[in-house]
Amino acid sequence: MKCKYTRKHKIDHTPNAIKKRLVEENSYSYLKDAVYGAIDGGVTTFAVVSSVAGAGLSAKIVLIMGVANLIADGFSMAVGNYMGTKSELERNEKLIEEEKEHIRLYPEGEKEEIRQIFIQKGFSGDSLETIVETITSDEDLWLETMLKDEHGLATNLPCPKKAGIVTFLSFLLVGLIPLCSFLLNLVPGIEIDNPFLVSVILTGVSFFIVGAMKSIFVIKSWIISGVELLVVGALASGFAYYAGMIVSNLLE
Repeated sequence: MKCKYTRKHKIDHTPNAIKKRLVEENSYSYLKDAVYGAIDGGVTTFAVVSSVAGAGLSAKIVLIMGVANLIADGFSMAVGNYMGTKSELERNEKLIEEEKEHIRLYPEGEKEEIRQIFIQKGFSGDSLETIVETITSDEDLWLETMLKDEHGLATNLPCPKKAGIVTFLSFLLVGLIPLCSFLLNLVPGIEIDNPFLVSVILTGVSFFIVGAMKSIFVIKSWIISGVELLVVGALASGFAYYAGMIVSNLLE
């Protein structure tokens, strides 16, 4: 059977490569906020466009509803991400202060907590005591260990403002794609006969690309991830289109 590991995998596991990778993995990547902002922007905006098109309303109404959704929903998502991240940072800060106070007032008890944490990891005897002494001799390392192993907290949280801004911009960027064909029709000299069909094609491509990018964060083929988001977006848009059609017929 052919070995699935290549020369690149071997290079990735050299001491320098491992050191570099660990540093990178411990720093927060805003790509995650961008991808999920883009997913929501594309799906929700195209759903609005589909519902208005299904109702048989004019391109003007499509643009009004689409842009309104783009701004309002994008802002709402960005604020939600900002507030959630800020709350998590504030919780971390509170726990850090509590742990500092515990270390100052009850150092032996906090040492015993470190000891119990590493006993559960399988250490014992002299090795265990060496680990405990090494960790508790450095307050920053001590605090980091308590946050991760006792409280299960991540220590590489993003800046709330940056997370919110990245989410909003990616939402706007991808959310504009379903509206592009309708916007182009406003330009003198450009006339697209079926802007909704063009919107469907452009949005489908964007769904696949963003879905493929999502595979960076999950153990899944980029093709499968791209097709998965394309199907989800198509279903959401299809429901919205026929909902708009049905409601329009009922009102008439």
